[in-house]
Formats: sequence, C-alpha cells, structure tokens
Amino acid sequence: MMLILLAWIEFVFGSFMFSCWLGRMAKVDVRKVGDGNPGAFNLWSAAGYRLGLTGVALDFLKGYFPLVWIAGQGLEAGYHLTLLAAAPLLGHIFSPFLKFRGGKGIAVTFGIWSALTGFEASLVYAILLACMLGISKLLSRGERGSRISDEASGLHVVLGMLLLLLYLYVRGFSGPFLLLGLINLILLVFTNRSKLSILLRRGRVMKNG
Repeated sequence: MMLILLAWIEFVFGSFMFSCWLGRMAKVDVRKVGDGNPGAFNLWSAAGYRLGLTGVALDFLKGYFPLVWIAGQGLEAGYHLTLLAAAPLLGHIFSPFLKFRGGKGIAVTFGIWSALTGFEASLVYAILLACMLGISKLLSRGERGSRISDEASGLHVVLGMLLLLLYLYVRGFSGPFLLLGLINLILLVFTNRSKLSILLRRGRVMKNG
C-alpha cells in the first residue's frame, strides 16, 4: 500500500507542468511554439534563457528530488524502485493538468538517472547526446540550412537512451535499472513518435527515389 501511495505522489509531482505555467506567467503559450511540446526547451525559445533554465531545473528536480528523498528512507534497490522512478516520467508525459498531453520528458529523465546512479548514467547520456549532435553537425557541414532538425534531435534522444541501456548492461547494473532503462526508452520513442515517423518516411522516399 505504501508503494502505491509513493508511486501516486511521484506521478502527481511529475505531472506539474512548470514550464507551461511559467510560459503563462510570461504570457506565452509554449504549446504554440516549435513542435508544440509544453516543456522547458520550447519555453527557452519562447521566453528566453532565464525562464528556460528555470523550467529545465524544475523539470529536472521533479525526477531527482523525490527519488533522493525516497532513497534516504533506506529503501533497497528493487523492482519497486523501478515503479517509483518511472512514475514522475509518466506524470510528466501524461499530465492530467494538460489533458494527459504532457512533455517529452528529457529533463525529467536526467533527474531520474541522476538520483538513481549518483549522476553516472545522466552524465553518460549527456555525453552520448553531445557526441551525436557533434557528428550530425559535421555530416551536415556546408549543406544549406545546416541547423540540426527537430526530427534528428528526436532520433538522438531515442538512440542515446538505447546506447545508455547498453551501457547499463555492460556495466553490470541490476535488473531493476535495466527495466527502467527499457521503460524510459519506450516512453521516449512514444513522445518522439511523430519525429521518428517523419524520418522513416523520408528514408522510404530516398530509397524509392
């Protein structure tokens, strides 16, 4: 019963859409900016880096702080921790405050893995994303409109999580961590499904053309 209560608290805490609310304070609807994601990165684009960084920090803390507190209560790492760790991410993605159409969960993902692994996994994920971004920029150098597309960024997020899951396996992390990584991967595929679909269609056109 306590596990269900904690998971519910985590879900509700994760569902607080701080970036969307900060945007409203600045008289900006972040859902009408860029790809329509009600998250911190669209807030950054719409209202500036100060509010954007505040949104990133708050979304990160949604994943980080509750898990650090729970770990401080002496709970051993087990599959119950997988449920508790996934709850804020699910709350963010399926926020009842936005009719279950929340954000993509990237900052929350960093918060969760920072709390569970002492920043190890989140640092590895950040390095993977930075490497893929650098490779994409090198490959597109000299091309017209060489800015990395939103679709490519979505692919980076998903592929980065897949590589992180492989890293966790090689490093010998236990089953609960691997299961969380798989859940995280599935959720990131879901939140980036439109971008991935566009890339797949482009690939088919190029193949057939």
